Amino acid sequence: MSIRRSTLKRPLIALALIAASSGAALAQQSPTPSRVRGAIESVDGDVIAVKSRSGEDVKLHMTSDMKVIDVVKMSLADIKVGSFVGATTVPGPDGIPTAVEVHVFPEAMRGTGEGSRPYDLRPNSTMTNATVAESVAGNDGHTLLVKYKDGEKKVVVSPETPVVTFVPGEKSDLKAGAKVIAFMKQLPDGSYETNRVNVGRDGLTPPM
Repeated sequence: MSIRRSTLKRPLIALALIAASSGAALAQQSPTPSRVRGAIESVDGDVIAVKSRSGEDVKLHMTSDMKVIDVVKMSLADIKVGSFVGATTVPGPDGIPTAVEVHVFPEAMRGTGEGSRPYDLRPNSTMTNATVAESVAGNDGHTLLVKYKDGEKKVVVSPETPVVTFVPGEKSDLKAGAKVIAFMKQLPDGSYETNRVNVGRDGLTPPM
């Protein structure tokens, strides 16, 4: 696990404050763009220029209360029974949902966006935020049984599946080359603003 020991001691209050208001956006599909995934090209004052993964240039005005959340690596072994996780899945060949990424929420964000719903990462992908009730190790990874308020789901997580978590970040983490997921809102004049940016630490590309 690559999280620095000092990072674990940093307060998670900021994460708790944004969990109710913006955490659900992580799993929610919208008829208009609600986030941009890509790499920062430049930061000029309160404007971030992002090259999206699909090649578009997007300029985002940072709000005065913008939150920066760092995305850091974890290992499959760090997913425990009782962990509250988000899993992006696609249908597997045997009908069991297969995870293309899993993010483990810190305790302060438990309950964020709980449930299962369509997601926009890949065609036919689904985001499920739920508590791990069972974890069965196999030759090809783990099969997780996750439970949420309206149901449960089995999820296959392979050893190659990216597993990450969230820690508080700083605006200084937003620099050219950093990989981000920026949550955005279109303003009446057609421009975009962001009040939350998830940024990959140490060159990591946020997988969700």
